[in-house]
Amino acid sequence: MSEQQAGQQSQTVAEALVAAVRRSARYNPDVESAPHCILWTDREQQWQSVIPALQGDMPELLVFGEYEPERRRGPAIWLRCAMAGTLDEITLPPGQTPVIYLPGVGRQDLRAVESCPESLKPLAELQYRGVTSAQINTKDWTVLAFLKSEQGGLGLDVAQDQDSKRAMLLALSNLIDEDVALLRDKRLDANYFNTLLTGGDPTRDLLQWLEDPEAFDAARTDQEKAAFAEVCRSQFAFNVQDGPLAAADLLAKGQGPWANVWQRFCESARRYPNIPKQIRRCQAPAFDLGDDAQTMGGWPQWNDHEEEELQKGLLALQQKAPHQAREQILSLDRQHAQRRNLVWAELGEAPLACALQHLATLASVTGDSLAAGSLDDLAAAYASQGWRADDAVMRALEHASSNPDYEAITAAVRAVYLPWSEDAARYLQKIVSQVTPPGGTREDDPPPYICKDQCVLFVDGLRFDTGKRLTERLESAGFEVEEDPTWTALPSVTATGKAAVSPVRDQITGAPGSTDFEPNVRESKVRLNSYHLRKLLGQAGWEYLKGHETGAGQGQAWCEFGDIDHEGHSRGWKLAMHLDGMLDEIRERIEELLAAGWAEVRVVTDHGWLLMPGGLPKIELPSALAETKWGRCAAIKQGAKTVERLFPWYWDPHQEFALADGIACYKRGEDYAHGGLSLQECLTLQLAVRHGTQSHTAATISDVGWKGLRCTVAVEGGAEGWKADIRQRAGDSASSIVNAVRPFKENGTCSMLVEDDSLEGQTATLVILDEDGQLLQQRDVVIGGT
Repeated sequence: MSEQQAGQQSQTVAEALVAAVRRSARYNPDVESAPHCILWTDREQQWQSVIPALQGDMPELLVFGEYEPERRRGPAIWLRCAMAGTLDEITLPPGQTPVIYLPGVGRQDLRAVESCPESLKPLAELQYRGVTSAQINTKDWTVLAFLKSEQGGLGLDVAQDQDSKRAMLLALSNLIDEDVALLRDKRLDANYFNTLLTGGDPTRDLLQWLEDPEAFDAARTDQEKAAFAEVCRSQFAFNVQDGPLAAADLLAKGQGPWANVWQRFCESARRYPNIPKQIRRCQAPAFDLGDDAQTMGGWPQWNDHEEEELQKGLLALQQKAPHQAREQILSLDRQHAQRRNLVWAELGEAPLACALQHLATLASVTGDSLAAGSLDDLAAAYASQGWRADDAVMRALEHASSNPDYEAITAAVRAVYLPWSEDAARYLQKIVSQVTPPGGTREDDPPPYICKDQCVLFVDGLRFDTGKRLTERLESAGFEVEEDPTWTALPSVTATGKAAVSPVRDQITGAPGSTDFEPNVRESKVRLNSYHLRKLLGQAGWEYLKGHETGAGQGQAWCEFGDIDHEGHSRGWKLAMHLDGMLDEIRERIEELLAAGWAEVRVVTDHGWLLMPGGLPKIELPSALAETKWGRCAAIKQGAKTVERLFPWYWDPHQEFALADGIACYKRGEDYAHGGLSLQECLTLQLAVRHGTQSHTAATISDVGWKGLRCTVAVEGGAEGWKADIRQRAGDSASSIVNAVRPFKENGTCSMLVEDDSLEGQTATLVILDEDGQLLQQRDVVIGGT
C-alpha cells in the first residue's frame, strides 16, 4: 500500500477528493510562486451534483455559473472580485488557495482563449497564474478516473461497463460519504452503486415497493427510482415497468433470486399487510391432490383451499365414533402440519391448521380412558396426563376466530372430548357414591399449608390445567413452584369452596337447612360473606390485602386476585381467548407479593369447571323437586323423591345435594358450568411459589430521599444490572410515572424524576428490577416525600 493510500484509510471519499484538489496547489517555494488559484475543470459536469456538499468542507470553493452568492456561485468577473477580496457578500478563508469549479468547461476550452465563450474569458488568464486540478496525463478528473487511478486517485476496483458507469454517477452523492478503507475490498460495479443509492438493502426496498408502489416512488428522487429499477433488473431479473402484480407472482413462486425475497417477507410479514392482497390478485397454479407446502406455500389461495378442506374434514367427525374420530384427527394433522410453518399461519390465515396441533394432542390423550382403578389411580392419571386434554381444548379454541372455524373445532372436540369426559365423570361419581367424598367434610383444624411469612392468594376458578399454565409462567420467570393436587369441597361452587380453603375454615360451619351452599360463621351463626371472612381473618391475625396492596412481607396475609370463574360465566367458550392474559396478570401479582418480602405465596382456588363448546349435555330436573337449581348442582326439596345421585355437603354431611350425572347440566345451552362432580371441577392444583435459587433475594432498599419530585434511591446487596422505577402498580411496567427507568451506579445509587407534578403527595411503589426486568424488591413511597 502506498503512503497516500495509507493516509486515506480513515478518510471518506469526499475528504479524499478535497485533499486531492488541494494538493494541486503544492509548489516549490525556492523556484516557484504560490499559485493564485486552483481551476477545477469538469467538461462532463460529473462532479456537479456533489459540489454543494463539498463546499461545506471547502470554504474556499467557488463555482462558475449564474449569480447566486449564497451558494458561492457567480459569473467570471464576480469570481475575480471574490478572489481579490473586494466583495462584502463573501469572504474567503485566509491562507487557503481559492478553488474555482468550472462545470461544463474542459481544460482545452481554457487553452483556446480566442475561441472560448465571452463569459469565460475573464478566467482564461488564471491558467497561467494558477494551477489546474487534473490527472497526471493532464486530462480532467472524471469520477471513474479518480476512483481507479493509482496516481493521485484512490486506486479502487471499479467496473468499467456502461451500466456501472451510469450507476456510479447516480450514486455519487451517497458514494462520497463512504469510507475509502472499506471500499478497498469491494468490487464497485452496478450492483454495488445501485444498492448504495437505494439504501443498502435491495430486498427490503423491493418488498416496500411491492407493499405500496405509489408511496415508495413518492418518497424517492428520480435518481433513487432509476437506481431501484436497475437493481431490480440486475439482481432480481425483474422490470419494474411490469408492475406489482408481476412481482407478486414471482414472489409467490419463490424461485431463483426471489427465494431470498420470499424468505425475507416471511421473516417480517406483518410489516407488509398488502403483499398477500397483491398475491391474491394473481392467477395461482391449479391445485392438485398431494400438493405440499414446499411447492405451493407461497400462494395464500392454496392455503385457503387447504383450510376449506380441513374444515370439511373436521365437520365430518361429528358423524364418527370416538375411536374413528381420533384416527381421523391424527391423519388430518399429518396432512396439514406443514402449513403451521408457513407465513400464512403467522398471519392468522391458517387457524384450523394451528388448532389441529392441539386437537391432535386431544386425540392422543383421550385415547386412554380415565375410567379405571381406584380414586387415587384416577387422580394420578388425571394429574399426569389427563389434564392435557382440557388444556388442548382451550388452546384449540383460541384459534376459533370465525364462526365456521368455531363450528369445525367444536365438531372435533365433541367427537372425542365429550365422551371421554363423560365416562371419566360417571366413573368418578360411581366411586365417590361408595366412599367419603375426596374433598372430605368440614374439619376443625386450619389448612395444613400455613407457614411463616406466607401470603395466600385466592384465585377464583383456577382449574388444574390453568394452574399448570401458571406454573410454567412462574418457572420461566425464575421462581420455584411446588404443586399440590387438591380435591375441592362439594358442591364445587365458590360459596362452599372458598371458605374451605381459607385459613379460618375452623371458624366456619354449615347452616341447617341451607339451600344455597353458603356456610355460617360458627360463633355468631350469621351467613358467611366477604365482610365476615375478612373479620375472621383479622381476628386470627391474618392481614387482608386489597387490590394491589402487598403488605409488610411478614406474618400471614390473605388476598384475592383473578376472577377466571366470572369470565367463564360471562364469555363461555370464548374464555379460551382471554385466559393467557389473565394468567399473566396473576403471575405479575405473585411477583409483586414476593418482591414485597413474602417468603411464600400460596395460590389456592375454590373449584374448577367444565367447558364444552356447543353446550354441555342437558339433563332434566323438574323445578318441583328442587329448592334451588344451579348449572351442575341442586338442593332437593325435603321429602321429594328423585333418581339423582345425592352427595353430602362439605359443611354439613347430614345435608345432601343432587349433582348432575356425568358432565350434564341442569340448564340448556351452557358452555361453561361447575358445581358438580368431575375431575375438571373437583381436582385442582394449589401452588407454593417461592424465590428461585438464582433469584436476587438479597436486594435491599437502604435509603430513599426526595428533592422536590426527584427521587434518589440506594440499595444494598448488589447493583450490577439493576434498575429502579416508580410505578402506580408494582407489577405493571406501563404504570411507570418517572421520566425513565434508571440503572444503578457502581455505588448502588440512582435518581429519577416524576414528571407530573399533579402526582405530588400521592402514594406509589418504588421497585427494583434485575437485568431481565424481574421485580427484586419494592417499597411504597409518597411522591415528593413526607
